[in-house]
Amino acid sequence: MKNEQIQILEKQVRQLRYLVFSLGLVVVAGAAMAFSGITRFTELTAERINIVEKDGTIKLVISNKARQHPGRMAGKDLPPRVRDAGLIFFNGDGDECGGLAYDNDKKSAGMVYSVDKYRDDQVMQIQYIEDLQSRVKKYGLQLWSYGKEDALQERLDRYHALQKLKNDSLMKSGIAAMRKDGLLATERLFIGKTYTDDMGLFIKDQNGKVRIRMYVDKHNQPRIELLDENEKALPLQ
Repeated sequence: MKNEQIQILEKQVRQLRYLVFSLGLVVVAGAAMAFSGITRFTELTAERINIVEKDGTIKLVISNKARQHPGRMAGKDLPPRVRDAGLIFFNGDGDECGGLAYDNDKKSAGMVYSVDKYRDDQVMQIQYIEDLQSRVKKYGLQLWSYGKEDALQERLDRYHALQKLKNDSLMKSGIAAMRKDGLLATERLFIGKTYTDDMGLFIKDQNGKVRIRMYVDKHNQPRIELLDENEKALPLQ
């Protein structure tokens, strides 16, 4: 009986040694990962992830719609606003410089990849936009320009001032004045499929007037059109 008890105790001691050894391996592995700063996840579920530099400078935000970053310029966050889920990119100054957004509701669906001018708004975008009720869609590459560059803060200040007036007529005239002052983006080029099923290249001048169209229309007919500043047809040279 005594020998049996000794054997049981010896077995328990061996099991305890194995357990201590295994725990030691886990502790060493955990310490190694903590020291190296590398942790591997098979799956991660989150509403928002912020990617930052070692000094805390934000570089990328991956977020759902509810927690999406409002944007940042000149070191300051922009006022809270509704933004779609996606990715927001930030440059070395911590300012927003583009992003990838996507969403849909019962009326429309879309996805866009935007590139912003330094300390300003978007100047280039790869986009897909569809009206789910009429089923018309547009997709391709679109470029914009600004008559007055590096004026994002002035643009935001004037727009927010118009919003506070809560007057549709004043808002409309105020927007027209902002456009005249070069504060609003002017579409300059689109390459892709239009809402009217034309597929091709469309170039506009600094005033947003169409000047060149090279496309295949919805009837599969090729067309090349040169237009004057009033969008009247010019003879091909």
